[in-house]
Amino acid sequence: MNKTIFITGTSSGLGKLTAIHFAKQGWNVAATMRSPEKEEELLEYDNIKLFKLDVTDTAQVKTAVADAIQAFGQIDVVVNNAGMGAYGALELAEEAAIDWQFAVNVRGPINVIRSFLPHFRSRQGGMFINISSLMGLTTAVPIGSLYNMSKFALEGLIEGLYYELKPLNIELRLVEQGGSSGNSFNSSIVWSKDGEITDYDTITDKVKESFSQSLNKPQDDPQIIVDAIASLATGESQKFRTLVGEASNGLVALRNSMPIEDYLETIAANYN
Repeated sequence: MNKTIFITGTSSGLGKLTAIHFAKQGWNVAATMRSPEKEEELLEYDNIKLFKLDVTDTAQVKTAVADAIQAFGQIDVVVNNAGMGAYGALELAEEAAIDWQFAVNVRGPINVIRSFLPHFRSRQGGMFINISSLMGLTTAVPIGSLYNMSKFALEGLIEGLYYELKPLNIELRLVEQGGSSGNSFNSSIVWSKDGEITDYDTITDKVKESFSQSLNKPQDDPQIIVDAIASLATGESQKFRTLVGEASNGLVALRNSMPIEDYLETIAANYN
């Protein structure tokens, strides 16, 4: 029997590339997205089925999980890929942006994991691969506290789950990537702003400029992230945490090379 992988956030970017990769490798793929009626490319693959899923909607998560299991008989690997980024000074963040950041990046994986646990327990096995970020292990830019919070929380959630799921033969993995070419992260950022408060304008402009310039610099090929996911899914790699790409490895190495006080000042100096 071919193995089956369930992937969230497959309408674009890393999620779509991952779905296509596994389909080409002969896996069955449950590709989920908020608007499957708009998708065309993934429908070209006979072993990909689309499911409507907003990871923040617990009822919809339960329905999508149940429908995917019914469609394929069983799910072997789940990839929690769906995510978003809220940037800007915390003081200026709207309540909805704060809640949305947590709802997608933290509560979303929780919703998916909880919905799959009965299936994995009954099968006495399964794997959750969770797409984190280098910003789940360290900070990299100012005015990213909400995004950092969400990825730090995801890291803690998955590490904490290890102990209760290991006796059930349910595996957990984290992939810390630093962005890549072809992703839509910059265009999907929610920026906090307030026309009456200008104290944060200078540092915000510098961060926006940094993000804009990054698009014109050599970036990691997204395929290396897909390959890392595949290596974990097939068991070729047994790593709990997998740092992928130059940015992730470089910044985490820098963070580990010095006291936190020195690291924070080093990053801050880039935006003076």
